[in-house]
Amino acid sequence: MSVRVLSIAGTDPTGGAGVQADLKSIAAFGGYGMAVVTALVAQNTCGVRAVHVPPTEFLEAQLRAVSDDVDIDAVKIGMLGSAPIVAVVDAWLAQVRPPLVVLDPVMVATSGDRLLDTDAEDAVRSLCRRADLVTPNLAELAVLVRAPRATTWDAAAAQARSLAASAQTRVLLKGGHLEGADSPDAIVDATGVHEVAGVRVATRHTHGTGCSLSSAMATLAASGLSWPDALTRAKRWLTGALENAEHLHVGRGNGPIDHLHELRPHIDLEVSFSAERWRATADVRTAVDACGFVRGLASGSLDRDAFAWYLGQDLLYLREYSRVLARAAALAPTVDEQRFWATASVSCLDEEAALHQAHVDPRGLSPAASTLAYTDHLHTASTTGSYAVLVAAILPCFVLYTDIGARWRGTFDDGHAYADWLAAYGDEEFAASSARASLLVDAAARRASPAERAAMATAYDRSMALERDFFEAPLSRGS
Repeated sequence: MSVRVLSIAGTDPTGGAGVQADLKSIAAFGGYGMAVVTALVAQNTCGVRAVHVPPTEFLEAQLRAVSDDVDIDAVKIGMLGSAPIVAVVDAWLAQVRPPLVVLDPVMVATSGDRLLDTDAEDAVRSLCRRADLVTPNLAELAVLVRAPRATTWDAAAAQARSLAASAQTRVLLKGGHLEGADSPDAIVDATGVHEVAGVRVATRHTHGTGCSLSSAMATLAASGLSWPDALTRAKRWLTGALENAEHLHVGRGNGPIDHLHELRPHIDLEVSFSAERWRATADVRTAVDACGFVRGLASGSLDRDAFAWYLGQDLLYLREYSRVLARAAALAPTVDEQRFWATASVSCLDEEAALHQAHVDPRGLSPAASTLAYTDHLHTASTTGSYAVLVAAILPCFVLYTDIGARWRGTFDDGHAYADWLAAYGDEEFAASSARASLLVDAAARRASPAERAAMATAYDRSMALERDFFEAPLSRGS
């Protein structure tokens, strides 16, 4: 199960820091992110322009709304801004007692300016006791222990030990602001300093680094990693996020890190086969919409004899279509795909029995030229031995009827002459099967060679054209 992590922080409309950065970091490690906003900050990569702080009653309402409904696995706290805000968060933590709390004490700006007054600083010091991990930068660490900012790793470690002892918590000591080629971090607690080595990444794009690291730590620890192991994993991710930050091209100042650099190579942005062919056959679909049979069926004005003739041909078609679906099940490479196509084959016969035979006498029927052309095409596809080509030929019958049904849904009442038929087109279960069929065809296309994929396209396009002919046949059979 995905861990549920709540960020309590201010905003960044450019997405690099605050709750926006927290949510990205949480998602990068598979967590489910939630956010309670303490302040609305008008900022970008060049700096802060304005801050709007909602009433503390609204902050409390946000916190209650989440905890009254959701089981929270971890809380990450960022920008608080004032003693009254700290008091609200502190009281909520005391009552709700989330299992894990990470506090990023936003107290000092990158410029070195203090962001909180004395009362607020004291409140944040007290809040550290509620945290399982406190993640100050070196300037904030100095404020928390009331000392000058450390300039060496040993001095910083001594301050971190002091804070850990006084607040009875753990401290994430960050060496990024020290000089030198190395950039170590460490978990500092009562057992010692657990250092994780690191290299310094030469980049100016560090906006939101502290927010991102602390929310990553909350997610990883809630997922079961020890604090040192969580830091090792988070630091590897953060190093990559800094190394890839330049490629984002966000802002003119100190840009954000690339939170999703580990996921991006696995995101398939290729247009799927089914979407590609759907667009490619738009003219055929337009012709289907325009044909007299489809328009008459939708309006209820369709001649009954034409409808009965269509049903007879559709009955003959479905008998063959069910056989082709069964063949797809036999060729399918996985048990899951075999089950899907076999179920579709049985459903095809059920549809025939439920609707077609209720409207038309199946005895003495013979296939029309349009019906034969379509079923011959499908059987030819089934004899090629290519599962991919066969399912590509099958797919138009799914997706075209689903599309028509979705647009017809809700446009007719029970008194419509063809209500039962129109309802079958718009059936949600069939729409779900259609979506599943598209996914299976797309998967087959990804496995296919270029030549086989081209054959799939030919088979799909031919089926779509034969669907058009099948719809046009009832009104053109006498012409």
